[in-house]
Amino acid sequence: MAAETSEFEPHPLLRNGHVMTIVSAFSWRKFDLPRAEERQFEVEPGSKILGHCHWREGKRKDTPVLALVHGLEGSSESNYMKGIAEKAWERGFHVVRLNQRNCGGTEQLTPTLYNSGMSGDYRAVLEELAGVDGFEQIFFAGYSMGGNLVTKMAGELGAAAPAQLRGVCAVCPALDLAACADALERRENYFYQRHFVTKLMAHYGRKAEMFPEQYSKNGFGPVRTVREFDDAITAPRFGYRDAQEYYEAASAKGVVGDVRVPMLAITAQDDPFVPYQAIQATAVERNEAIRFIAPKYGGHCGFISPHSGPERFWAEERIVEFCAGFAAKR
Repeated sequence: MAAETSEFEPHPLLRNGHVMTIVSAFSWRKFDLPRAEERQFEVEPGSKILGHCHWREGKRKDTPVLALVHGLEGSSESNYMKGIAEKAWERGFHVVRLNQRNCGGTEQLTPTLYNSGMSGDYRAVLEELAGVDGFEQIFFAGYSMGGNLVTKMAGELGAAAPAQLRGVCAVCPALDLAACADALERRENYFYQRHFVTKLMAHYGRKAEMFPEQYSKNGFGPVRTVREFDDAITAPRFGYRDAQEYYEAASAKGVVGDVRVPMLAITAQDDPFVPYQAIQATAVERNEAIRFIAPKYGGHCGFISPHSGPERFWAEERIVEFCAGFAAKR
């Protein structure tokens, strides 16, 4: 459906995409969450991902579950992951904060790296929550890279999505990875580019120390951009010719039109490195299953409003509100 643009009111000091992005990324926040139970989900033979699970007393099967997926170089400890979890817990959900492969200090759980196309990992989590645990109402929400992953999962499932998958949400989803990599190479985005590359290389270095027989510490030349990292490391590790081929295969833009479960997609027109025009070029606005909200302001995964309480971090509240609405329609 056509984009809605009027709902979000940005904080008056944050009406700039870069400022909103940086403030939201580095804000100190305090959360009120119950102690989490750690759980490893086997996503393919020899590979597991770690979830921090907040189960309500009795672990009722008819209580809705919200599974959360973080963005590039984030983890289950990221502010937005805990922020959504807190709001969902207050609404009566079970909550699972997932780490992507190798993230959150979990390099030992898989011999592989991670990439933006591993939607099969979240299908495996869905199947375990629905089949092994017997949960009847399961929702997924992802930010940025995580938004691409949950959208890709829903699009690949299409009309064959299991009845237990009640909906998905994506905030600033990187649906066109090549466009995002190009945007990061703009001069004004140097800070983000450097931040991501530094963390990716540090992550790769830890992996090479842990699995020296599989990962070389050198031999791939200088890596200064995310695209160079994907050209030199990600693409060859996963059998792609180069970064461009990997981006085409891993981007959800090709399957967003196939999403059939209710979906909420939120992006900002001033996002510094997930170009609004690239998201418009997908089928997101033409898919009647998707509620698409694209405010003028919000930065990358920021959406900080001038209001206090739950509405301060506006996108988090919209996710939980959306899921709660569909959970109530059983």
